[in-house]
Amino acid sequence: MAPRSGRSARSFATLRAIVGGLSALTLLATVSGCGMLGGPSAETTAPAESGNGQVEKSKITLGVIPVIDTAPVYIAQKKGYFTEEGLEVNVTKIQGGAAAIPGLKNGDLDFSFGNFVSFFAAQAKGAVSDADGLKIVSDGYQAKPEMFLILAKGDSNIKSAKDLAGKTVAINTFANIAELTAKATLETNGVDPKSVTFKEIAFPDMQAAVKNGQVDAAFMVEPFITKASREEGQVTVLDAASGPTDGIPIAGYAATGKFAAANPKTVAAFQRAMAKGQKDAADRPTVEPLLVEYAGVDKETASLVHFGDYPTSLDATRLQRVADLMKTYGALENDLDVKPMLVVPSGS
Repeated sequence: MAPRSGRSARSFATLRAIVGGLSALTLLATVSGCGMLGGPSAETTAPAESGNGQVEKSKITLGVIPVIDTAPVYIAQKKGYFTEEGLEVNVTKIQGGAAAIPGLKNGDLDFSFGNFVSFFAAQAKGAVSDADGLKIVSDGYQAKPEMFLILAKGDSNIKSAKDLAGKTVAINTFANIAELTAKATLETNGVDPKSVTFKEIAFPDMQAAVKNGQVDAAFMVEPFITKASREEGQVTVLDAASGPTDGIPIAGYAATGKFAAANPKTVAAFQRAMAKGQKDAADRPTVEPLLVEYAGVDKETASLVHFGDYPTSLDATRLQRVADLMKTYGALENDLDVKPMLVVPSGS
């Protein structure tokens, strides 16, 4: 995406500084109050190093952020797709894409879900260079309208994006896709991103934070959007998956280059299982019960949430949009070609 004429790089110094501090983030083995999806295999056990003849490593550890984006993982578990591929997957919860980086680097995680902003920033900074960088092995989630929303109290004086200038907005973690899309759409709506203060608050706590005035508004995802709307009458003031971020890829699954090179059969098996899970996730009735079973969301709320798309293939052109947007908004200092990062399944 080409930058608009007259854009000031100084407007995005805050984002650049945040991304520059990416390496300071550490891996969280559990999420305190920040879970949406979490299956019965959430406990992490030490992975076996040996394979089973079918793959090089049969027991793998997968980092996930417990949000609707990772529904295909739980579908693949429940339907036995991993087992069919000779894999036993131990799932461990992490806070965000940035938190996945040290886990992949030190071998605590074999694969991890994470947002592309964090993955691409880490690659550009050489954060995993001693493990041959990061490799994207599977796409995960793609934005659709009304799935990234900034909400405020229904009776507040915040009625539109322009009213967010000078206000405090909750965001789940810094230096991720949420912050990038928020800043991109704020500017598109005539708001200087530097005029907005972002405060880190876990998704499940955002509704209360808006209600009690801890923040003026909050960047929410489902099912928290629907819950805040139904229970508190909170209203949308900005759709962060619109304009320059319409249809933007959000997140996927990565491994280190070192792991991918040493375990090509394991990577291929993981890709096949995930492709089946991603395909099944396109069927809304398949995903809705997961929200009820694992997230404690009531059936009515689950029936109302807005879903994104679950891509079933890796597409360099699609993912390049993220890196280009990052460069435009100062999250990357230089251009980044994402194509060498992709491990494209054979036959794709």
